[in-house]
Amino acid sequence: MKNPANPPVPRRSWLDRVERVGNALPDPVFIFLFLILLLVVASAIAASAGWNAVNPSSGEVMAAKSLLSEENLTRLLVEMPQTLVAFPPLGLVLVVMLGAAVAEGSGLFAALIGRSVRNVPRAALTPTIFAIGLLSHHASDAAYVVLIPLAAIIYAEAGRHPLAGVAAAYAGISGAFAGNLIPGQFDVLMLSITEAAAKILVPDYVMNPLGNWWFTATLGLTALPLAWYITDRIVEPRLTRAGMPWHHPPEVAATAGDERDLTAGQRAGLRWAGAAALFVVGLMMAMALWPGFSPLMNESAVGPARWTPFYRSLIAGFMLLFLLTGWAYGSKAGTIASHRDVVRMMVDGMRAMAPYLVIVFFAAHFIAMFSWSNMGPVIAVKGAEQLKALNMPIALTLVTLLLMSSVFDLVIGSASAKWAAMAPIAVPMLMLLGTSPEMTTAAYRMGDSIFNIITPVASNFVLVLVICQRWSKDFGVGSLTAMMLPYSIAIGLTGLTLVVLWVTFQIPVGPGAPVLYTLP
Repeated sequence: MKNPANPPVPRRSWLDRVERVGNALPDPVFIFLFLILLLVVASAIAASAGWNAVNPSSGEVMAAKSLLSEENLTRLLVEMPQTLVAFPPLGLVLVVMLGAAVAEGSGLFAALIGRSVRNVPRAALTPTIFAIGLLSHHASDAAYVVLIPLAAIIYAEAGRHPLAGVAAAYAGISGAFAGNLIPGQFDVLMLSITEAAAKILVPDYVMNPLGNWWFTATLGLTALPLAWYITDRIVEPRLTRAGMPWHHPPEVAATAGDERDLTAGQRAGLRWAGAAALFVVGLMMAMALWPGFSPLMNESAVGPARWTPFYRSLIAGFMLLFLLTGWAYGSKAGTIASHRDVVRMMVDGMRAMAPYLVIVFFAAHFIAMFSWSNMGPVIAVKGAEQLKALNMPIALTLVTLLLMSSVFDLVIGSASAKWAAMAPIAVPMLMLLGTSPEMTTAAYRMGDSIFNIITPVASNFVLVLVICQRWSKDFGVGSLTAMMLPYSIAIGLTGLTLVVLWVTFQIPVGPGAPVLYTLP
């Protein structure tokens, strides 16, 4: 099957410049090394100048400390192992990954995605693909390598342009990355970074892992009809009118029907995985609500604080959910023959985390050294004083953070790396202005999502480009950016509007997570 050959979509030269600039940036490890060196110099200058501020919550005078002092140099070298393992996101991510590695290695994630798109009516393809993209945020890179190619095949078989399927899937997975319908490991990662930053000002601050749920779920539900309209009314007609020729790749033509079919073992595996999921959910709820025995409920607390143990246990809950459902699926699908296969998948999952561990080593030291320098709270107090003098509304301040995050996203692909660098300043500063850490995190995450699908420095941009080129060999960087740009604009404007509405009407950001915050 082949469309009439027409002139390719024109490329835009400025995208090539963005790509060259992005490729010229050093590795994130060296970005953190540069930030550490800059921090060391700044701390020495600030300490020698006697820079200080008064903590408005305690009246304590906070003074900047030089990282070249004897105390801090000793701390750096003696406590280096502790600095790494004390990095809050590290343990959380590794624990969840132990279970997620089994769910992914057993084929559960791929089967769930494939099963979800079978027998979908032609007119409902776009919302279905986009919704599955939203739900697949927890599947890590499995969504990119499974859902996006599968979406192209399904669109082609339905007589629609396959690249429109790629666009809908890519927009759901990456463009609406801040729109999680169901909280997962990424929420835990981002909010744990926020917690570490909030502790700079309030040492006993406890973060709620579900603290962004209401905001992210609303964004996802709002983005769905927008993506449906953009795909069916703007992107696909443009692909057809602009003459983007396409053809079935030979390997796809031969296996297109098989890729969507599940074996009897896989279907049985999904049933067992569903039973395992119900068991884990039931176990967690029972430990929170069982009369007379509720280890996940703080009976002595009042209000939302009663649920703090339950929220904190969600890390273990996600690990058990992925582990048991993956094991149950694999035992029936034939991908897990014994417990040794489960252990092997865990090992493979930890091996895949090696690049993350290298970056985390330097990110952990940057955040720790930032705390040792005492510059975070001083900057926060000074910045808050300046913002108060400007008398900017909280909504405008958060919009500024959102736009800053989106600009950084054009050149730095890792959301957690950017937040690790920005949170120690942004979170305490906005806490001093009366904004909760959860609301600050939601605004940052919204900004981080806007340009994910149009920047060449995004980790999976090249993968999506290669998938498109399987169907249209002349498809280039400019073509992919032009195809995805309408989604970026729509999702960005939607997120900006939601931030303003959330602050204006003080809608809770998540369970027990208000918009406003008052220092203790």
